Formats: sequence, C-alpha cells, structure tokens
Amino acid sequence: MLDIKVIREQPEVVRQSILKRNLDPEKVNLDRLLALDGDWRRDQGRCDELRGQRNELSGAIKNLAAAERQAAVEKVKAIKKELAELEARVEDLKQERDLLLKRMPNLLSAEAPLGRTDEDNVEVARWGEVTTLPFPPRDHVELGRITDTIDFDRAANVAGSNFYYLKHEGALLEQALCQLAASRLLKQGFIPISTPDIARDEILEGIGFAPRGPETQVYSLENLELSLVGTAEITVGGYHAGEILDAAQLPLKYLGFSHCFRTEAGAYGKESRGLYRVHQFTKAEMFVFCQPEESAAMHEMIRSEEEALFQALRIPYRVVNVCSGELGAPAVKKYDLEAWMPGRDAYGEVTSCSNCTDYQARRLNIRYRPEPKASARFVHMLNGTALAISRTLIALYENGQQPDGSVRIPEVLVPLLGGIERIPARR
Repeated sequence: MLDIKVIREQPEVVRQSILKRNLDPEKVNLDRLLALDGDWRRDQGRCDELRGQRNELSGAIKNLAAAERQAAVEKVKAIKKELAELEARVEDLKQERDLLLKRMPNLLSAEAPLGRTDEDNVEVARWGEVTTLPFPPRDHVELGRITDTIDFDRAANVAGSNFYYLKHEGALLEQALCQLAASRLLKQGFIPISTPDIARDEILEGIGFAPRGPETQVYSLENLELSLVGTAEITVGGYHAGEILDAAQLPLKYLGFSHCFRTEAGAYGKESRGLYRVHQFTKAEMFVFCQPEESAAMHEMIRSEEEALFQALRIPYRVVNVCSGELGAPAVKKYDLEAWMPGRDAYGEVTSCSNCTDYQARRLNIRYRPEPKASARFVHMLNGTALAISRTLIALYENGQQPDGSVRIPEVLVPLLGGIERIPARR
C-alpha cells in the first residue's frame, strides 16, 4: 500500500505510475481517492473541533449557575448529535478511501522499462548456449510418459485436469531440487522455513493477492476467511505481520518451502501444456526483510542466487527486466529468469524476483527500529523464486533428453539422488 502522504504530495507521480502499468482508471481511480481523502480530512478536522467543544463544555458545566447549566447541557447534546452523524460519515469516507488506496500500485522504479506486454521486457543477461539436439526434440510430457515419471492421465482421474503425479526418479527429483536450493542458500545466510498451505485472507491481501472475486488466482476455503496459498511469498511475508523488528536483525533472509495452489484461470494453449501451468506444485522461495537502503542490493542478490542455481543445473537461460505493463501492483522492479525449453523451441519463465519496497510492509504493518528509542519505520520486502519444481523439471527433462527418451541427470543432483545419473526409458 502506498503512503497516503505520497499520494497527497506527488499525485502526478502516482498518476504516471498508474498509466505506465496500463491499469484500469475506473478501478484505480486516483481523482476519486484524492476527493475522498480531502472530504475525510475536512470532516475529521470538524470532528476534532466538536470533540474539543464538547469536552470544554462538559468540564465547565459543574461550575455554571443553574440557568446557564441547562443551556450548556442542551448545547452538549446538540454537539453530540452532530458529532455522531459526522463520525459515521467520516467512517464511511475512510472505508471508501482505504478501498481505493489498496488498489493504488507501488511507484515504478526508474529502471523498470516501459511497455505493455512481455514482448516489451528487456533482456539483461544470458547464460549458456541453447541446447541443440541431433534428433527431433520431445517435450517433457512425452518424456514423462516414456520414463513413466510424470502421469497426467491418472491425476486427471483423481483430481481433475492440470494435476499430475511424479513417480520413480521424478518424485526423487522434487526432493533433490529442494535440497539443492537449501544446500546453496543456507550458506548465504537464508533461514529454512516450511510454511502452512493456507493463510488468512487478510494476509493474502497484505501481500497483494486477491483472495476472492473474479480476478482471484487462488483457491478459497468455503465459509472460512482462509485460502490456499499460491506461493510461500504469502506465508513467509506474513510471518512477521504486526511486528517491530530490531535493526540488528536485518536483513532477515528466509528460504520458504511450500506447496503452491493456483486456479490458473484462462491458462490454455500450447505454451501452457503439461507442467508449465498446473494447479499444484512445490516451490522453494527466497524472501527478504531489510532496511530501505538495502533493498536495491538485496534485489540483485536474489537474482544472482537464482542464476547460480540454474548454472549449477547447467540449464541455459536468459534474464529479462520486466516492463511496466507486466508488473504486479506491489513491485517497483522485477526480473524474470527464462530457461531454454527445447520442447517448445523457446525460453520459458521459471523464476522471478521482485522488489516491493515498503508496499507490502504497510499493509501488514511490519516495521523496524533503526535505534532503540527511534520511531519505527516500515521495512522493505523482496521475494524471489529459488526453484519452482514443476517448471524446473520441464527445463531439466527437455535439456537432458537422450535419443531413446531417457533423461540425463545434471551432475550436481547425482549425489542427492543416491548416485542416479539417468532416468531410464521404460516405455
């Protein structure tokens, strides 16, 4: 959530951020917000005046003569009536204002490229040569069938479309990839944390997810103010909700392990085939709480750790700086790492990392004290995928495929798999 003072003092900066993000001005209505805020401030000021008059008169009544006392009592009653009506109006104004305030996006970083779609993202790095195979490449769906390690058909019978079973080496790879993320990131000071699979709707809203309504991408639990989490960003981000942290604790770096549940409404087509868009997957998520002056460096650190993991897996990739029209409301800047996927003869997004500055912290009221007696300030919060297992498996299978449909295991994972070097073709 943006600081209301920023909106009051820099409305044109906020307006430009809204326009550059291509947001619907009917839903993100800055002019209406400013009008409501002006009315709220005026009426709140009048409430304060009336309270002062009421208190002054109430304190003086006992010292007044009988004739004056009755007039003062009547005036206090009139003030109380006006105040009650005005307080109700102030509350209505505040609720409507705060609803619009929650829709205001974060201010864009000057380093975020302008654009409307992912075609406007700017490539900033590339690693490895794209895999060229001396035979027609298979995609991971076919490779999963040949190796009997990914089963979509039986999962559809049990849970519906866009679910899957991992079997044999596929199930072991899920665990090994989580271990790989832990083995590297714990050395970098990340604290491992396994999170709940559900969270309160207020936590989802604080992070920037819509838990209910037509725009939601998460599953809500019926008759409960709870939802399944779409990412550990939600549960790790809410871990310190309502707390004041000591500056000496910062930066706090967490490696969150969780299942992720997403409706993926409207996600169809060849590019969404197989594991690319599924309703449930496992993910290792990096999350950082830090002081404001640290967040730019923390963002680059998260990106470098994402790159290091895919370099360890020997998977070719590129990194793009995401354009303004593709950024979510909380992020001021975001990188996507896209791995080469021979089955689609293109790069596909496998990780992302975002600097959300104090936007989420304001919603969740997470602050820190620079010094023991100093006023509390909002922390900056950042998130980044270490490894999303489903999409990592796509890149791993398709880049490691062999002519017979077997799959070579990246060398870094072999010790974590008890020496298994290849997933055999079984069909």
